[in-house]
Amino acid sequence: MLTFVGRRFLQMIPTLLGVAIFTFLLMRFIPGDPTTLLGQTISEDVRAQLRAEWHLDDPIHKQFFHYAKGIPFLDFGSSMSKDRPVRELLLEAFKNTAYLAVAAFFLAVTLGLSIGIVSALLKDTWFDRALMVGALVGISTPVFVAGVLLIIVATAIGWRHLSGTGPGDTVDLRFLVLPAVTLGSRSIAYLARMTRSSVLEVSQADFLRTARAKGLSERTVVLKHLLKNAMIPIITIIGLSLADYLTGAILTESLFQWPGIGSLVRNAILTRDLPVIMGTVLFTTFVFIIMNFVVDLLYGFFDPRIRYS
Repeated sequence: MLTFVGRRFLQMIPTLLGVAIFTFLLMRFIPGDPTTLLGQTISEDVRAQLRAEWHLDDPIHKQFFHYAKGIPFLDFGSSMSKDRPVRELLLEAFKNTAYLAVAAFFLAVTLGLSIGIVSALLKDTWFDRALMVGALVGISTPVFVAGVLLIIVATAIGWRHLSGTGPGDTVDLRFLVLPAVTLGSRSIAYLARMTRSSVLEVSQADFLRTARAKGLSERTVVLKHLLKNAMIPIITIIGLSLADYLTGAILTESLFQWPGIGSLVRNAILTRDLPVIMGTVLFTTFVFIIMNFVVDLLYGFFDPRIRYS
């Protein structure tokens, strides 16, 4: 187990390095001078000073060295448009995204798994068909469309907490409802269908008949044997959904003016803020790698046949 953990951590290094190099080169080869985004009012002397400060006149390998040496310490430089450390901007945005991600993840897991299990246990009934039609509609509906529909419904019923995080620096949970439901809607539908398929597939296994033949109660058979084995293919979907939430959903955060990772990277792209773009890409890559690592560990928990060597 320790060997597996150590090997996976070592595998992160070339992955992050490759992403860092690719993102850096991509940003550097985009036409245009980042200092032009500061407007035409600054003098050429100030512009030259900023180019020197950002190492824009150095050879490409020196530019990358100045950038890469701070990555292990989460030092991605300073934002070109806001004149603040990228690390501060990322942590502030990630905090807000974490609120949204946890809420959406809770809705997706609780509702998605519940709907899928109930639908599988009531296979081929009208209730099962109704749930699966609803899930199909949920999967087919784009997130942006679902968000707009929720805003229309919320406005019609007098719900006023439509955008932002609320007054002050704290997050008002009432403003969290609409973006969380919007962000989690497709995952709810997808998890419901995946759970139903997995439960129905495992329910035909021989070990369930053996468990029932031993006299185990149906509740024990379902909870201890059926669901535990059915969770294996679902874990991947759950892990990737959480990683997707944590790295920010640009459409959802833009629609509800939620100041998270998605909004941060959108604004950085619009202003060509290279340090923020590269820092965000590396940060989101790291989150995805960590979530894949956690998913691999959970495989061993739900399926003892899996061994890490």
